[in-house]
Amino acid sequence: MEKLVKGDQIIVILGRDRGKQGEVVRRESNGRYLIKDINLVKRHTKPNPTLSIAGGIIEKEMSIHGSNVALLNSATGKGDKVGFKILDKGRKIRVFKSTGEVVGSS
Repeated sequence: MEKLVKGDQIIVILGRDRGKQGEVVRRESNGRYLIKDINLVKRHTKPNPTLSIAGGIIEKEMSIHGSNVALLNSATGKGDKVGFKILDKGRKIRVFKSTGEVVGSS
């Protein structure tokens, strides 16, 4: 089970986008996350008429490493560490380490 999953609300804790909040769109295999409207870069692309892609400068989201983001605790409004708890029937759930509350989208 992963500490951050698709749809989680996160806050950036390090880097040029520090303090911004966003939603996890995708997790990549190397521990990086694609976050909606975070870490925007300008990409210069050539036109490709066969795929009907216009050329020019395109602004797109790049992935950000998992160590630079924290799960947003809606109760406190701050980033929080995530731990795991195993229930009686062997089911594993995510909990906030500071409060012990269950993460909403588990």
